[in-house]
Amino acid sequence: MMDLTWHQHSLSRAERAELKHQHPCLLWFTGLSGSGKSTIANALDVALHQRGYHTFLLDGDNVRHGLNRDLGFSDEDRVENIRRVGEVSKLFTDAGLIVLSAFISPFESDRRMVRNLFPAGEFVEVFMSTPLEVCESRDPKGLYQKARAGEIADFTGIHSPYETPEHPELSLDTSRLSVDECVAQLVGYLQTRRLILERSQ
Repeated sequence: MMDLTWHQHSLSRAERAELKHQHPCLLWFTGLSGSGKSTIANALDVALHQRGYHTFLLDGDNVRHGLNRDLGFSDEDRVENIRRVGEVSKLFTDAGLIVLSAFISPFESDRRMVRNLFPAGEFVEVFMSTPLEVCESRDPKGLYQKARAGEIADFTGIHSPYETPEHPELSLDTSRLSVDECVAQLVGYLQTRRLILERSQ
């Protein structure tokens, strides 16, 4: 392996973020398929954009069409999937952005791995706590039906475990909360932690 040297940039992440009048951070949406990760992340992305903040949304399915198209759904591939997404998320926050990542990310060790990439307070774990029976009843992509029929192996919640976060920064149950209510809670958290500040529209 060739010798590698880290190149120090002239501009810091703090300077890039200051230009955008925001504090960079990663909101990590985790939960079962159908729990509302992508829906809520997308709604928050729109809400923050409308308020003038600079954001970027990374979605599990979209990333697997490009960056991670070579990965399957074995435990090893799931770990590598999350590792790559964590590194990409860090690059975006280094650019001063607020990043929203929506991934099942079923293993606690993987989520901790990503958390450890970020300074304290900049990793916000959002656990979509929607119950399995609700997620399965929605089944927007027909995945649960295929998993029950044996057409999909290693499906989280059916054949493969989901390790519930022990201390997420936020828990949202979309069987009880509307999209607007979830977004309001998320915006309120970001404001309270001063990750976003009030600004002119």
